[in-house]
Amino acid sequence: AATRFDAIKLMETLEHIKARIEAALPGARLEIIQNDSPSAQHSLLVGATHAVDVARFIRDDPQLRLDYASNATGVDWPDAVIKEKVKVKKLVDGTEKEVEETIEKKRPGYLEAVYHLYSIEKKHGPIIIRMRTENRSDKVQLPSLTPVWRACELQEREIFDLYGIVFEGHPDLRRILMW
Repeated sequence: AATRFDAIKLMETLEHIKARIEAALPGARLEIIQNDSPSAQHSLLVGATHAVDVARFIRDDPQLRLDYASNATGVDWPDAVIKEKVKVKKLVDGTEKEVEETIEKKRPGYLEAVYHLYSIEKKHGPIIIRMRTENRSDKVQLPSLTPVWRACELQEREIFDLYGIVFEGHPDLRRILMW
């Protein structure tokens, strides 16, 4: 129906959207983050350096027109140990064989701002974009997307207040919940 939001159509073209953004904005660093949950809402990880330009592109692009930021939220990802299975060649009983081993990698923690975007004009979405801080302590700056979508203003303030992400360029970054 022409009156409902079409999430499936948009999600099928996420790789194409990524490619078009990268073609329009040389140097923009984007990565598709897979979501294996039943919702399968994959997202685009956007590098902070080009985040505002990417946001303007997806808002103004005639095919996307993502003109509505319905939600912005924060996520705290603590340090984690990731176990990964790898195949290695080893000597087993005097013969070189390929065996599977589990290695552990430490992933440093970070904070993340996540935005759910829709097009009221085109009646599609969501597309989800993410930005990550460098760490969870002293390098927690990200650009504000409030200049692109006014609806982010209060939500970025809440993320700042509860998670500590400092949104550079925010018009009124001050606490709203915590003393």
